[in-house]
Amino acid sequence: MLLIARFTAAEAEPFTERARRALELLLAQPGCLRGLLARSTEVADTWVLTVEFASVSAYRRALSPFDVRTEVIPFLGRADTTEPAAYEVVLEAQTGEVRQHVSLLAADADTVRLGEASGPTTAR
Repeated sequence: MLLIARFTAAEAEPFTERARRALELLLAQPGCLRGLLARSTEVADTWVLTVEFASVSAYRRALSPFDVRTEVIPFLGRADTTEPAAYEVVLEAQTGEVRQHVSLLAADADTVRLGEASGPTTAR
C-alpha cells in the first residue's frame, strides 16, 4: 500500500520539520516500511510525501495511535485533495526482478458507487 500526498509549501524549513515528525511517527508503526519526502525541481514550493506500508490493514493501523491522529492526520490534511492519495502496489521491481501483486480491489470497484454494494441495483 502506498500513500502519496502532494503539498504546496513556500517555506521549506517549517514544512520539512512537520514532514520529518510525520515520518518519524508513521515509521514507528508496525507495517510501515519506508517514507520519502521529495521536492519538485521545477516548482520550488511543490512537495510529495510517499509512505509505503506492508498492507492496507497496516496503513489503517498506523493511522490509529493518538500521536499519529493528533500530529500526522492534521499534517496530511494540508495535502492536495484533488487527486487520490492511497494506491495499491500492482508491480514491484527489485534487483532486476519484477513481481506482480494480486489486486485488492473488487472486480466491480469502478462500477459500484458508495451505498450500492449492499443491495441489488440495476446495471449502469
